[in-house]
Amino acid sequence: MIRHALGETGLEVSVLGFGAGHIGSLDMSEDHAGWILNAAVDQGINLFDTARGYGLSEERIGRHLSWRRHEIIISSKGGYGVEGVTDWTAAVIHQGIDQALQRLKTDYLDIFHLHSCPLETLQNSDVIPALLEAKKQGKIRVAAYSGDNEPLLWAAQSGFFGSLECSVNICDQDALRKTIPLARENGIGIIAKRPLANAPWQFTSRPFGQYAETYWQRLQTMQLASNDMAWDELALRYTAFTKGVSSAIVGTSKLENLQRNIEIVAKGKLPESSISSVETAFAKHGANWRGEI
Repeated sequence: MIRHALGETGLEVSVLGFGAGHIGSLDMSEDHAGWILNAAVDQGINLFDTARGYGLSEERIGRHLSWRRHEIIISSKGGYGVEGVTDWTAAVIHQGIDQALQRLKTDYLDIFHLHSCPLETLQNSDVIPALLEAKKQGKIRVAAYSGDNEPLLWAAQSGFFGSLECSVNICDQDALRKTIPLARENGIGIIAKRPLANAPWQFTSRPFGQYAETYWQRLQTMQLASNDMAWDELALRYTAFTKGVSSAIVGTSKLENLQRNIEIVAKGKLPESSISSVETAFAKHGANWRGEI
């Protein structure tokens, strides 16, 4: 598994990360969650991205991977959802991190993101000082922000964050054009979410109300061809090896999908002709498309 430096944080992350939202579902058995988490580590994936809002995800990572803590990098998110505490306050940051540490069965989190809070919260609340205090205390190693558009751009310029998580894919290049070049200049790592663009190619007609709807519309507008390459391969190789991206996180509950994604990233960067095709189509149609939060 190829690994990249996460900016100037000192961490090295697998080019393919594991998005752990799926394993938080009550519909997934405990045995299955443990099986797929350990299979990911066995295959060389070391970045596991979770969040307070992902159901049982943190708890299951702690239960099934704490024995392999030295092999993995844990990325979590929060700023909300602590009972009896107001969201986006210093108290919710401190208590949320403490609770995450307990659920994940660890003494520290490698990365902790403020999870998609608006620009006004970043600028006018006490969440950033609380996050930096947690880092000073050794509870987190990297203070980070997860989000898109104006808050993401502000975060990249602020000097407070060592890593950012944002949407990057063939249909979503706002961060790639505006924020990621600045992040690279400032030594900030980038974790790319939605690298498969929510797989809009699986739908023959507009999937109204579904997660992939916006990206389906964009893909139709772009009139992009996969050029005899499977869509998932085009999308994942594009995102994972885009300049400035440290890791592309993909979530799955199926071992065959995990293996497929590993095989794809093992092929490395796309041919320049394919990269040019994607970026030309986006530049023609998507100049005003905002990042999907």
